[in-house]
Amino acid sequence: MSLRRHLIVRSVAIAAALAAGAPSLALAQAKLKVAAVYTVPFEQQWVGRIHKALKAAEARGEIEYKATENVANADYERVMREYAQAGNQLILGEVFGVEAAARKVAKDFPKTAFLMGSSLKPQAPNFSVFDNYIQEPAYLSGMVAGGMTKTNKIGMVGGFPIPEVNRLMNAFMAGAKETNPKVEFSVSFINSWFDPPKAKEAAFAMIDKGADLMYAERFGVSDAAKEKGKLAIGNVINTQDKYPDTVVASALWNFEPSADRAIKLVKEGKFAAEDYGPYSMMKHKGSELAPLGTFEKKVPADIVAKVKAREADILSGKFTVKVDDGQPKSTAK
Repeated sequence: MSLRRHLIVRSVAIAAALAAGAPSLALAQAKLKVAAVYTVPFEQQWVGRIHKALKAAEARGEIEYKATENVANADYERVMREYAQAGNQLILGEVFGVEAAARKVAKDFPKTAFLMGSSLKPQAPNFSVFDNYIQEPAYLSGMVAGGMTKTNKIGMVGGFPIPEVNRLMNAFMAGAKETNPKVEFSVSFINSWFDPPKAKEAAFAMIDKGADLMYAERFGVSDAAKEKGKLAIGNVINTQDKYPDTVVASALWNFEPSADRAIKLVKEGKFAAEDYGPYSMMKHKGSELAPLGTFEKKVPADIVAKVKAREADILSGKFTVKVDDGQPKSTAK
């Protein structure tokens, strides 16, 4: 047999072996088909972090990525099914308002991997859940806030009083209390995930009552603070580049550890139902306190030192930020 013919026969045999006996290896060589279903626009901060992580994986050539934004709850199940029927191997999204429908889709497509933002537990065999467990940097940002308020009054505007929001607000409040026991809080929820004008109006009301620093859990709050010459603390993303004289610090969520883990496990054929929440914590680099940037010289040195010490304690395991899912209450008189 000639060398050329020998090589052809050998390559054909290897290809056949990959197709018949090693499907997981063949899958690992191909781009994973990934889809996402979002109920809000891509620019919304929470969804934006998921979208960013998946676009990064796409840019690396690891996945083919499709996504649909602004999907109404009534249409969510249909869009999920369409993506599953189209052969997408990993589907992501947020199903807080459509838990039952989303889990039914997962049951109907047991070979498809689902990784969904959810308040509930994983569902075997293929429905994993995640959330932005960023209470640790939220606590640190609260410490900064406690050291920056002059009136000892902080306003807090959230989307909905659900555990995912409550735990961040409670952690922020606890951090602020550590550096400033005198601080008081005004708390309100706009009952929307994306309504900047409504969030802005809620913030204006708190500023009018003496708040000189705002916790911007939703878009719109930092705009109010900027217009009134007050300060703000960001959540999930860092918007200091847009508000250089307003946003002091931000608790950042990095979805990359969760996304990369899911992609790897699906490619290896090892994806299973689990809670990805811990991969949003600081020890996994799933969250962090944003650099102080334009406020580096404006935050008191003693506060910066306390924050750095507490951050080190969190990373070493010496200090644990309490997870409090209860609805935070106003304490301002």
